[in-house]
Amino acid sequence: MPEAALNLWFSGFPIIIAMFMAVLVYAEVSKNGGIVDVFWGFGFSVMVLYYAYVSSHGAGFAIGLRGQLLIGMVLLWSLRLTFYLLLRFLRLYPEEDPRYRAFREAWGERARLGMFLAFLLQAVLLSSLGLAFAVPMVNTSTGSLSALELSAVVLFFMSLIGESIADKQLEDFRKNPANKGKVCQSGLWNYSRHPNYFFEWLVWLSFWLFALASPGGLFTIYCPLIMYFFLTRVTGIKATEEQSLLSKGELYRAYQESTSAFFPWFKRASK
Repeated sequence: MPEAALNLWFSGFPIIIAMFMAVLVYAEVSKNGGIVDVFWGFGFSVMVLYYAYVSSHGAGFAIGLRGQLLIGMVLLWSLRLTFYLLLRFLRLYPEEDPRYRAFREAWGERARLGMFLAFLLQAVLLSSLGLAFAVPMVNTSTGSLSALELSAVVLFFMSLIGESIADKQLEDFRKNPANKGKVCQSGLWNYSRHPNYFFEWLVWLSFWLFALASPGGLFTIYCPLIMYFFLTRVTGIKATEEQSLLSKGELYRAYQESTSAFFPWFKRASK
C-alpha cells in the first residue's frame, strides 16, 4: 500500500467527523435525525474534493486523467444521491424519518447518546471507505487507462443508471394516491425488493475495480464488502423492511415471500 495513499486517507478522517458532528447539533436541536442521510451522500463529494486539493496542493501530485475521471465519477454519484435524499428529507419535514424516530424510542433516555454514536459510526464508516478513492488518486502513472479501469467505468455508469431508474420508479409509485398502502412491484421492483441498494452496491464494486488497477488497490476490497454488509444487514434492508412490515403488513410479507431481497431474480411462488 503506497504511503501517500494512507496519509491522504487518514488526513480525511477529522474533516468528515467534524462535519457529521456539526450535523448532529442540528439534528438534536430540530429533533430530526433524517438530515444525516443527506450528508451521507454529500460527504463523499467533500471527501474526494478534499483528496484532490491535498494531492495537488499539499502533496504536489499532478492529478492526471485517472484522478480526474475518479473525481467526476464520485461527484456524479454522490451529488445525485444527495439530491435524492434531500428531496426525501424535505418531503417528510418537519416530521422525522420513521427509522430515526423508532431509534429514539428504542434508546429512550439514552437517545442523545445513541444518536451521537450513530452519527459517529457513519462518519467513521464514510471516512474508512475513502481508501478506494485515495489509492487511485495518488497513482501518478501517465499511461492510458487499463482495461480493468475502463471496465470499472462501464460498470459504474450502468450501476448509476440502474439506481436512478429504481429510485424514479419508486418515486412515481409513491406519487400516485391510488397506491397508498400498496407495495411497489413494478419495473425493477418486480425482481428485487431493493434494486436501489443492489445498484448502490455495484457502484462500490466499480470503485473497487477502478482502484484495483493502482498499487495497493487490492486492499480496498473491504469497501464493497462493508457496503454489502451494511446494505443487507444493518441500515439498508433490515431497517427499511421493519418499517414496511409495520405500515403494509401482510401485503409486504407476501412480497418478501415472492421476491428476492437484494440480487434481482425471477419471482418465486408465494406460500
